[in-house]
Amino acid sequence: MAGFVLLQVFFVGRIALMAWIDPASSAFERSQVWQIVSAKGKLTWRQDWQPADQISTHLKRAVLASEDSAFTSHHGIWWDAVEKAWSKNAKAQAKLEAQAAKKSSIKTAAPKIVGGSTITQQLAKNLLLSGERTMVRKAQEWLLTVALETFLSKKKILTLYLNHVEWGNGVFGAEAAAQHYFQKSAAKLSEWEAARLAVMLPRPRYFEKLPQSVYLSDRAQTIMARMNDVALP
Repeated sequence: MAGFVLLQVFFVGRIALMAWIDPASSAFERSQVWQIVSAKGKLTWRQDWQPADQISTHLKRAVLASEDSAFTSHHGIWWDAVEKAWSKNAKAQAKLEAQAAKKSSIKTAAPKIVGGSTITQQLAKNLLLSGERTMVRKAQEWLLTVALETFLSKKKILTLYLNHVEWGNGVFGAEAAAQHYFQKSAAKLSEWEAARLAVMLPRPRYFEKLPQSVYLSDRAQTIMARMNDVALP
Protein backbone atom coordinates (compact mmCIF):
# COMPACT_ATOMS: atom_id res chain seq x y z
CA MET A 1 0.00 0.00 0.00
CA ALA A 2 2.84 2.40 0.84
CA GLY A 3 4.39 1.76 -2.57
CA PHE A 4 1.08 2.51 -4.30
CA VAL A 5 0.68 5.78 -2.40
CA LEU A 6 4.24 6.85 -3.22
CA LEU A 7 3.62 6.09 -6.89
CA GLN A 8 0.53 8.30 -6.89
CA VAL A 9 2.47 11.13 -5.21
CA PHE A 10 5.16 10.78 -7.88
CA PHE A 11 2.61 10.88 -10.70
CA VAL A 12 0.75 13.86 -9.26
CA GLY A 13 4.02 15.72 -8.72
CA ARG A 14 5.04 15.17 -12.33
CA ILE A 15 1.67 16.37 -13.57
CA ALA A 16 1.78 19.49 -11.39
CA LEU A 17 5.21 20.38 -12.81
CA MET A 18 3.80 20.21 -16.33
CA ALA A 19 2.11 23.54 -15.70
CA TRP A 20 5.60 25.06 -16.06
CA ILE A 21 7.84 22.38 -17.57
CA ASP A 22 6.80 20.60 -20.77
CA PRO A 23 7.63 16.87 -20.73
CA ALA A 24 10.31 15.91 -23.26
CA SER A 25 8.68 12.56 -24.00
CA SER A 26 5.86 10.27 -22.94
CA ALA A 27 5.86 6.68 -21.73
CA PHE A 28 4.22 5.63 -24.99
CA GLU A 29 6.86 7.41 -27.07
CA ARG A 30 9.66 5.75 -25.14
CA SER A 31 8.10 2.34 -25.70
CA GLN A 32 7.87 3.10 -29.42
CA VAL A 33 11.58 3.96 -29.57
CA TRP A 34 12.48 0.38 -28.70
CA GLN A 35 10.02 -1.07 -31.17
CA ILE A 36 11.31 1.11 -34.02
CA VAL A 37 14.97 0.37 -33.28
CA SER A 38 14.26 -3.35 -32.94
CA ALA A 39 12.42 -3.45 -36.27
CA LYS A 40 14.69 -1.18 -38.33
CA GLY A 41 18.01 -1.32 -36.56
CA LYS A 42 17.98 2.47 -36.40
CA LEU A 43 15.80 5.21 -34.95
CA THR A 44 13.58 7.18 -37.34
CA TRP A 45 11.87 9.83 -35.25
CA ARG A 46 10.06 13.11 -35.89
CA GLN A 47 8.88 15.40 -33.13
CA ASP A 48 9.10 19.15 -32.64
CA TRP A 49 7.33 20.78 -29.70
CA GLN A 50 5.22 23.80 -30.57
CA PRO A 51 3.43 26.23 -28.22
CA ALA A 52 -0.34 26.54 -28.51
CA ASP A 53 -0.20 29.65 -30.70
CA GLN A 54 1.94 27.81 -33.27
CA ILE A 55 -0.63 25.06 -33.82
CA SER A 56 -3.41 25.73 -36.29
CA THR A 57 -6.81 26.53 -34.80
CA HIS A 58 -8.20 24.32 -37.56
CA LEU A 59 -6.29 21.35 -36.15
CA LYS A 60 -7.46 22.04 -32.60
CA ARG A 61 -11.07 22.18 -33.75
CA ALA A 62 -10.72 19.10 -35.96
CA VAL A 63 -9.19 16.99 -33.19
CA LEU A 64 -11.87 18.03 -30.71
CA ALA A 65 -14.64 17.36 -33.26
CA SER A 66 -13.20 13.91 -33.97
CA GLU A 67 -11.97 12.78 -30.56
CA ASP A 68 -13.74 14.70 -27.80
CA SER A 69 -16.41 17.25 -28.74
CA ALA A 70 -17.32 17.85 -25.07
CA PHE A 71 -13.71 18.54 -24.03
CA THR A 72 -14.35 22.00 -22.58
CA SER A 73 -17.44 20.97 -20.63
CA HIS A 74 -16.50 17.69 -18.93
CA HIS A 75 -14.07 17.21 -16.04
CA GLY A 76 -11.82 14.67 -17.73
CA ILE A 77 -14.18 11.72 -17.98
CA TRP A 78 -17.17 11.93 -20.31
CA TRP A 79 -19.53 9.49 -18.65
CA ASP A 80 -22.09 9.53 -21.47
CA ALA A 81 -19.40 8.36 -23.90
CA VAL A 82 -18.18 5.70 -21.45
CA GLU A 83 -21.72 4.36 -21.03
CA LYS A 84 -22.29 4.23 -24.80
CA ALA A 85 -18.96 2.46 -25.35
CA TRP A 86 -19.68 -0.15 -22.69
CA SER A 87 -23.15 -0.74 -24.15
CA LYS A 88 -21.80 -1.17 -27.67
CA ASN A 89 -19.05 -3.52 -26.50
CA ALA A 90 -21.53 -5.60 -24.48
CA LYS A 91 -23.84 -5.97 -27.49
CA ALA A 92 -20.95 -7.00 -29.74
CA GLN A 93 -19.77 -9.58 -27.20
CA ALA A 94 -23.29 -10.95 -26.75
CA LYS A 95 -23.66 -11.35 -30.52
CA LEU A 96 -20.38 -13.24 -30.71
CA GLU A 97 -21.37 -15.55 -27.85
CA ALA A 98 -24.78 -16.22 -29.44
CA GLN A 99 -23.11 -17.21 -32.69
CA ALA A 100 -20.69 -19.46 -30.82
CA ALA A 101 -23.59 -21.13 -28.99
CA LYS A 102 -25.17 -22.00 -32.34
CA LYS A 103 -21.86 -23.57 -33.37
CA SER A 104 -21.98 -21.72 -36.64
CA SER A 105 -19.47 -22.84 -39.24
CA ILE A 106 -19.00 -19.25 -40.30
CA LYS A 107 -15.95 -17.72 -38.69
CA THR A 108 -16.77 -14.45 -36.99
CA ALA A 109 -14.18 -11.86 -36.12
CA ALA A 110 -13.80 -10.91 -32.49
CA PRO A 111 -15.82 -7.78 -31.66
CA LYS A 112 -13.99 -4.50 -31.98
CA ILE A 113 -13.52 -2.89 -28.57
CA VAL A 114 -14.89 0.63 -28.68
CA GLY A 115 -13.35 3.20 -26.34
CA GLY A 116 -14.97 6.10 -24.58
CA SER A 117 -11.79 7.91 -23.60
CA THR A 118 -11.58 11.69 -23.56
CA ILE A 119 -8.52 13.62 -24.69
CA THR A 120 -7.50 14.01 -21.04
CA GLN A 121 -7.72 10.25 -20.50
CA GLN A 122 -5.72 9.55 -23.65
CA LEU A 123 -3.07 12.00 -22.47
CA ALA A 124 -2.93 10.40 -19.00
CA LYS A 125 -2.44 6.96 -20.54
CA ASN A 126 0.19 8.00 -23.09
CA LEU A 127 2.22 10.26 -20.79
CA LEU A 128 2.69 7.99 -17.81
CA LEU A 129 1.20 4.52 -18.25
CA SER A 130 1.84 1.27 -20.11
CA GLY A 131 -0.36 0.08 -22.94
CA GLU A 132 -1.85 -2.90 -21.08
CA ARG A 133 -5.63 -3.14 -20.82
CA THR A 134 -6.64 -4.12 -17.29
CA MET A 135 -9.10 -2.73 -14.77
CA VAL A 136 -6.20 -1.73 -12.49
CA ARG A 137 -4.55 0.27 -15.26
CA LYS A 138 -7.91 1.85 -16.17
CA ALA A 139 -8.41 2.91 -12.56
CA GLN A 140 -4.91 4.41 -12.56
CA GLU A 141 -5.76 6.25 -15.78
CA TRP A 142 -8.83 7.78 -14.14
CA LEU A 143 -6.79 8.95 -11.14
CA LEU A 144 -4.25 10.61 -13.43
CA THR A 145 -7.08 12.15 -15.46
CA VAL A 146 -8.41 13.82 -12.32
CA ALA A 147 -4.90 15.09 -11.52
CA LEU A 148 -4.46 16.53 -15.03
CA GLU A 149 -7.79 18.33 -14.83
CA THR A 150 -6.98 19.61 -11.33
CA PHE A 151 -3.49 21.00 -11.95
CA LEU A 152 -3.57 21.98 -15.62
CA SER A 153 -5.82 24.20 -17.70
CA LYS A 154 -7.82 22.79 -20.59
CA LYS A 155 -5.62 24.75 -22.98
CA LYS A 156 -2.49 23.18 -21.50
CA ILE A 157 -3.97 19.68 -21.66
CA LEU A 158 -4.86 20.11 -25.34
CA THR A 159 -1.40 21.53 -26.12
CA LEU A 160 0.30 18.57 -24.41
CA TYR A 161 -1.94 16.15 -26.28
CA LEU A 162 -1.27 17.72 -29.68
CA ASN A 163 2.49 17.69 -29.10
CA HIS A 164 2.71 14.06 -28.00
CA VAL A 165 -0.02 12.18 -29.86
CA GLU A 166 1.15 9.62 -32.43
CA TRP A 167 0.50 10.43 -36.12
CA GLY A 168 2.47 7.67 -37.80
CA ASN A 169 5.39 5.32 -37.30
CA GLY A 170 7.88 7.49 -35.39
CA VAL A 171 5.81 10.62 -36.06
CA PHE A 172 4.70 12.40 -32.89
CA GLY A 173 3.00 15.73 -32.41
CA ALA A 174 1.26 18.23 -34.66
CA GLU A 175 4.41 19.81 -36.12
CA ALA A 176 5.95 16.49 -37.12
CA ALA A 177 2.65 15.36 -38.64
CA ALA A 178 2.20 18.57 -40.63
CA GLN A 179 5.74 18.34 -42.01
CA HIS A 180 5.49 14.59 -42.68
CA TYR A 181 2.19 14.64 -44.56
CA PHE A 182 1.91 18.17 -45.97
CA GLN A 183 5.45 19.64 -45.89
CA LYS A 184 4.32 22.69 -43.93
CA SER A 185 4.25 23.89 -40.34
CA ALA A 186 1.44 22.99 -37.95
CA ALA A 187 0.51 26.67 -37.80
CA LYS A 188 -0.36 26.73 -41.51
CA LEU A 189 -2.61 23.68 -41.80
CA SER A 190 -5.83 24.25 -43.74
CA GLU A 191 -9.26 23.03 -42.58
CA TRP A 192 -9.11 20.00 -44.89
CA GLU A 193 -5.56 19.09 -43.88
CA ALA A 194 -6.45 19.42 -40.21
CA ALA A 195 -9.54 17.25 -40.61
CA ARG A 196 -7.50 14.64 -42.48
CA LEU A 197 -4.98 14.44 -39.65
CA ALA A 198 -7.72 14.26 -37.01
CA VAL A 199 -9.34 11.27 -38.73
CA MET A 200 -6.03 9.38 -38.58
CA LEU A 201 -5.71 9.54 -34.81
CA PRO A 202 -7.34 6.27 -33.74
CA ARG A 203 -5.13 4.25 -36.15
CA PRO A 204 -2.29 6.51 -37.37
CA ARG A 205 0.15 3.79 -38.47
CA TYR A 206 -2.62 2.02 -40.38
CA PHE A 207 -3.78 5.14 -42.23
CA GLU A 208 -0.22 6.26 -42.88
CA LYS A 209 -0.01 3.33 -45.32
CA LEU A 210 -3.35 4.23 -46.97
CA PRO A 211 -3.08 7.89 -47.99
CA GLN A 212 -5.72 7.47 -50.70
CA SER A 213 -8.25 5.80 -48.40
CA VAL A 214 -11.84 6.64 -49.32
CA TYR A 215 -12.75 6.42 -45.65
CA LEU A 216 -10.17 9.09 -44.79
CA SER A 217 -11.59 11.49 -47.36
CA ASP A 218 -15.23 10.88 -46.47
CA ARG A 219 -14.63 11.07 -42.73
CA ALA A 220 -12.56 14.25 -43.16
CA GLN A 221 -15.55 15.90 -44.84
CA THR A 222 -17.72 14.93 -41.86
CA ILE A 223 -15.20 16.36 -39.40
CA MET A 224 -14.96 19.60 -41.38
CA ALA A 225 -18.73 20.02 -41.08
CA ARG A 226 -18.47 19.67 -37.29
CA MET A 227 -15.39 21.76 -36.60
CA ASN A 228 -17.14 25.06 -35.95
CA ASP A 229 -19.55 23.44 -33.51
CA VAL A 230 -16.89 22.67 -30.91
CA ALA A 231 -15.67 25.12 -28.28
CA LEU A 232 -11.94 25.79 -27.91
CA PRO A 233 -10.36 26.17 -24.47
